[in-house]
Amino acid sequence: MTHTDAPTPTRAVTDGLTVWAEVDLSALEHNVRTLRALAPRSQFMAVVKADAYGHGLVPVARAAVRAGAEWLGVAQLGEAVALREAGLTTRLLTWLSVPGTDFAAALSRDIDVAASAPWVLDEIAAAARATGRTARVHLKVDTGLGRGGAYGADWGALVRHARPLEVEGAIAVVGIWTHFALADSPEHPTVLAQQERFFEAVAEAEREGCRPEVRHLANSAATLVHPSAHADLVRPGIAMYGLSPVPQIDDDFGLRPVMSLRARLALVKRIPAGQGVSYGHAYVPDVDTTVGLVPAGYADGVPRNATNVGPLRVGDLRTTIAGRVCMDQFVVDLGPESGAEAGDVVTLFGSGPGEPTAQDWADATDTISYEIVTRVGARVPRLHLDGPGEHP
Repeated sequence: MTHTDAPTPTRAVTDGLTVWAEVDLSALEHNVRTLRALAPRSQFMAVVKADAYGHGLVPVARAAVRAGAEWLGVAQLGEAVALREAGLTTRLLTWLSVPGTDFAAALSRDIDVAASAPWVLDEIAAAARATGRTARVHLKVDTGLGRGGAYGADWGALVRHARPLEVEGAIAVVGIWTHFALADSPEHPTVLAQQERFFEAVAEAEREGCRPEVRHLANSAATLVHPSAHADLVRPGIAMYGLSPVPQIDDDFGLRPVMSLRARLALVKRIPAGQGVSYGHAYVPDVDTTVGLVPAGYADGVPRNATNVGPLRVGDLRTTIAGRVCMDQFVVDLGPESGAEAGDVVTLFGSGPGEPTAQDWADATDTISYEIVTRVGARVPRLHLDGPGEHP
């Protein structure tokens, strides 16, 4: 689906840029409202980990809150601290930690933390005693993903370890949560099995005296296609950025892609038939042709395995990368009759008419759209756009 009313930066903003990402914050706000409408009785956590899936942590978080998100979620404590230092006061959860994590930094900034093992609770409680603050903790149960969370009998042990710390006042168990393994396969039996195990785990914790404010397990896929999993809070990630977690379903769910990735031709020249292109001569034109040099490469997040398959649009031409993706550049075959010039825009992915999408890139490189947008490199400027013709 294309969206011709998406905001675009003025030429003055992009002049001189080799490669840039346009981030349509109005589309992001639309997506948050659309997802909230699918789970009207649940609170909404905007997952903005990994620099908001490559879209820009703070601007995206602010846009999500404007659109009604009551919570923000990040994987790492440093991301949560950055949000607080930017002035965001929304409820905020961070969930990855290792021994020695500075939980005092979280507690002093009113950041909720997660625990999957008793040693984590002990470190959180120590920080609570040192700061004089009660830590807000979300206990994670592994219901079948086999990744984070307390599994099997470890769950009961985790709950029993938490209760004395609650009685002491060091912690408050405000959440119980889990994560799906196959919510993106709607008919898979594990989806229902994990829901059943989750609510059994909640009941077990409640029998021990826990009184969580929020129970949460719905990621993007579950928010879209599993209403029974919405519970007290949903945690959309990729769907908030307008990309489907279930691309096998022919439905965009009314979501609008948020990021477009573009570059400018740095050089246009003629080469003869038989002249190999770039490292290893992985592409050899069979006719005299015009090629263009695009100053973006794997250092900017262009997958190296997009060699000869990465989809592009240059003017009216829909084509692919010609030859190897290099660290800072790649080549495009513009065709024998091309009138392209240095400075012309090359769209790697976007949402306009005829433009390749992030999903097209995922299909071409055998990955998922999550990776395509998240891997866009730090040296690529993000232009955060709020409306047609607007620019930062």
